[in-house]
Amino acid sequence: MAEQKILPQQLLHHIASTLNLPQPAISAVISLLDEGGTVPFLARYRKEQTGNLDEVQIRAIEEQLAYARELLSRRETVLASIAEQGKLTDELKAKIEATLDRSELEDLYLPYKPKRRTKATIAREKGLEPLAEYLWQQQPGPQGAVELAQSLVCEERGVATIEEALEGARHIVAERISEDANLRKAVRQLMYDEGVVVSRKAMDAKDEQEKFKMYYEYREAVKTIPSHRMLAIRRGESENVLYFLIELAAERALQVLAPMLHQRPGDWTAQLQQALEDSWQRLLSSSIQAEIRMELKKRADEDAIAVFRENLHHLLLAAPAGQINVLGIDPGLRTGCKLAVVDETGKFLAHDVIYPHTGRTEAAQHTLLQLIQSHGVRAIAIGNGTASRETDAFVRELLRESGRKDVFQVVVSESGASVYSASDVARQEFPELDLTVRGAISIARRLQDPLAELVKVDPKAIGVGQYQHDVDQRQLMHSLEATIESCVNRVGVDLNTASWTLLRYVAGITERTALNIVSYRDTHGSFRSRKDLKHVTGVGAKTFEQAAGFLRIRGGDEPLDRTAVHPESYPVVEQIAATLRLPVGELIRQPELLQQLDRSQIQAGSFTLEDILEELRKPGRDPRDSFVAPSFADGVTEINDVRPEMVLEGVVTNVTKFGAFVDIGVHQDGLVHISELSNRYVKDPAEVVKTGQIVKVKVLSADARTKRIALSMKALMGASPRPAKGRDSVQVRVQSLEDKLASLNSRWSTR
Repeated sequence: MAEQKILPQQLLHHIASTLNLPQPAISAVISLLDEGGTVPFLARYRKEQTGNLDEVQIRAIEEQLAYARELLSRRETVLASIAEQGKLTDELKAKIEATLDRSELEDLYLPYKPKRRTKATIAREKGLEPLAEYLWQQQPGPQGAVELAQSLVCEERGVATIEEALEGARHIVAERISEDANLRKAVRQLMYDEGVVVSRKAMDAKDEQEKFKMYYEYREAVKTIPSHRMLAIRRGESENVLYFLIELAAERALQVLAPMLHQRPGDWTAQLQQALEDSWQRLLSSSIQAEIRMELKKRADEDAIAVFRENLHHLLLAAPAGQINVLGIDPGLRTGCKLAVVDETGKFLAHDVIYPHTGRTEAAQHTLLQLIQSHGVRAIAIGNGTASRETDAFVRELLRESGRKDVFQVVVSESGASVYSASDVARQEFPELDLTVRGAISIARRLQDPLAELVKVDPKAIGVGQYQHDVDQRQLMHSLEATIESCVNRVGVDLNTASWTLLRYVAGITERTALNIVSYRDTHGSFRSRKDLKHVTGVGAKTFEQAAGFLRIRGGDEPLDRTAVHPESYPVVEQIAATLRLPVGELIRQPELLQQLDRSQIQAGSFTLEDILEELRKPGRDPRDSFVAPSFADGVTEINDVRPEMVLEGVVTNVTKFGAFVDIGVHQDGLVHISELSNRYVKDPAEVVKTGQIVKVKVLSADARTKRIALSMKALMGASPRPAKGRDSVQVRVQSLEDKLASLNSRWSTR
């Protein structure tokens, strides 16, 4: 592991102040991270050292730490560069070492950066630096500005007149103004506070669907423009439909800068003012505008990524229908419905194709019933693509007529299934199966355990983002990977059934190690205890420490291996069992006996002990909630069936900054604008709804031509979700699932 830079107290204090967290806890987190600790591990198993910081706080420290170390590295580079030029004064060094902001650091370095040949450079070559220095210092001398300019007139150097000398000096001063850290900071803040984003339609632009119509002549304050509008304008610019700029009146900028520049009146005053106006017009305005544009992009990216991360979090933590045999259907009309059956562990059993929508209904019924009977199918998962509602109606009628009350059907999102079916992961799993069969398998598994299946898909293909292709892709991927890691470790992973694609997200486990674990399992059979993991190539003491608590072994040699209790805490559990005079296994079977425990007799930190007791009360508990299936309205299968004033049930498929998209079962998501989410004012849609939530909506309008559906949740909030049900209102008992797997299939311009 590369040696990490130790943060000075100045930066530690700054991080503590920024995050409003105690500095000792931050120092402890940094030390643990530098030792190879992972965020999930520190949040779950190092609470005594971190002061019980949660995962969000620890990730924030990790981000601030990365920024601080980048700043330190850049600071060293800047100091070395200026020193090499022989221009590093004690005062400048102190300023550089005191700055905690990357932009301010770059402002301080700007005058010393290597430059291309500018007007100021040419003026210096002509020997006009002394005159520029006189104007800049604003101190009376033996010669005034005109006399000094006269002394510098030299036709050989290209200075023919006094005015040419003054003009050249002003160019030098203009550049100094544009490079002065204090002046740049003032202009940057002014443009942020008072600037206006102005977008206009580009000349000869083509916008046939008028996606960007509202931005043809648009103005909004830099300070308040929301991320989705900024991203829409930027997309319009990238598609050559719009162009935009940041407006700030020159008079206002000069009004702020002039008092900062002019120290005292003299014959330099008029020259300085001309230089200031030239600097603003030629250098400062465009330079600071570019910075503000980048700041707006960064702000919009962060907001959009936060929305994506939140949606993905809820989607991944949609609880599984459990370990039941599932038949997945990838629906189709002319090409038929592809069927695939998986057992309770997700193992592929059988596949077929039926054509219920092309006149071969009887044969389709026979095939489907035969698969249900032969493989003990308990649930049928239907992809929500083309013909999903027709297929859902066909399955529902078949189950009713056949009296199969023990089987229920659910429409699930198939977004990303096609990406998975064509991926290397799918080819490795099912090299001999067709893409369409792989897709049906994925649909079935998504009902069983969405987390285990969705980790195989590029999260950007799942479709719960907002302008996801326009944001910083490196930052987006880093954030989404962290979200997946968080969800996987929160739920825990079965060491004997998990795929390598799931194992790679367990704390401390790399992709190579995950592949080694699966290979070891294939060769030696199921793991009997967590300790067996140490025999896998690539699993050393550190990897085992980080990963073990998040791995589960059911039916193994050690009862605690099926819990979230870390092996390092097994002695604590043995103390508890000994105090209660019970074997550990009996303690797990009868957790109510923990009420008799005298905690003072147990040697463990308070946070650790509380976590252990909580886990023993509900050993192996899945943190995800109960399964709830939506009920789409009968007779509403296409957008043409949707009428204003209809009240329908649907599933939230995507939450953005401007509202929420809801699947109402017509192959086109409707939009509940932020203003229609509630009767009260809503600042952020995430306050009201989340991805996968089942909601009641009222139709405001539906346009089949533009494929836009406007919905409202006003006066409908608070409707309680219904439990999952089979035919004739017989509730099906399954493990848990709060959220239906769903994705944004909308063609609205949020992609």
